[in-house]
Amino acid sequence: MNDIAQMLEHPEATSARNHNSANSKLMNIGFIGLGQMGAGMAGNLLKAGHRVTVFNRTPAKAEALIAQGATLATSIAWASRGDAVVTMLANDQAVEEVVLGRNGVIGNLSRGTLHVSSSTISVALSERLTEEHASKGQQFVAAPVFGRPDVAAAGRLFIVAGGEAAAIEAAAPVLEAIGQKTFVISDTPKAANLVKLSGNFLGASVIEALGEAMALVSKAGIDERQYLEFLTSTLFNAPIYKTYGSLIADGRFTPPGFAAPLGQKDIRLVLAAAEDLRVPMPVASLLRDRFLNLLAHGGDRLDWSAIGRLAAADAGTAAFSNLQR
Repeated sequence: MNDIAQMLEHPEATSARNHNSANSKLMNIGFIGLGQMGAGMAGNLLKAGHRVTVFNRTPAKAEALIAQGATLATSIAWASRGDAVVTMLANDQAVEEVVLGRNGVIGNLSRGTLHVSSSTISVALSERLTEEHASKGQQFVAAPVFGRPDVAAAGRLFIVAGGEAAAIEAAAPVLEAIGQKTFVISDTPKAANLVKLSGNFLGASVIEALGEAMALVSKAGIDERQYLEFLTSTLFNAPIYKTYGSLIADGRFTPPGFAAPLGQKDIRLVLAAAEDLRVPMPVASLLRDRFLNLLAHGGDRLDWSAIGRLAAADAGTAAFSNLQR
């Protein structure tokens, strides 16, 4: 859930480039998880003409979508009765409860029916979901997304997908509706989740590096916004530098587009994957501590970009209390 958009496309990738693809067809889609990202994604499925049934633990979050034509499901089972179900949930625990739990998605999907998981989850859980769906004869695609809530609402997400070719083909109308481009990384779903985690690690690394550089020049009396304009007009003109540099310079960490606890969770999952693969990631270890530092000072309700302001606090040019404004 960040602004990383430059990724290598698999040479044999199936790409969902626009909503007018010949592969498009209207589907009955269940959508579970209507947070800031999920609500925008479900809205774009409706705009594309799909029949969408939504489920959320807090039904009030579905009201805007119902006004647009969605049907409210009162159970996960109900949301799992269509051609496909999409889940967009916060963490492994939520996914386990919704998908693997009693009366969950897997227990209610018909044989051959599709589950598209757009949640940012651990590689281990993705592997388990793949096995469980296969045992039921169900199709499974891991399709985590890159982009903040405004990008999700605009249907401009970048999607990293993993799954068997038939499942990817079945998911194409869904992916076309929610994103501007899909990169098929592998026929193994967990590979897409690993790529997503690696991307969020890079995003957090950029935020930390920006924060440190801005703290350095700021303490020397250089205007942060002028410095940021220089950076983003020259070698660092990627959207991620512009977006997060502005948030750090302006101290705009509320309301969060991507909450700090979710950032901490993703770094923890990156480190778990790295340990399994025996890949040292010293910067990820640093980021883990930065997020813990932020959360220890009450940053739970801040955007994850608030870690970029910790360097200024360390330098004595900002106070932790100012992060909460």
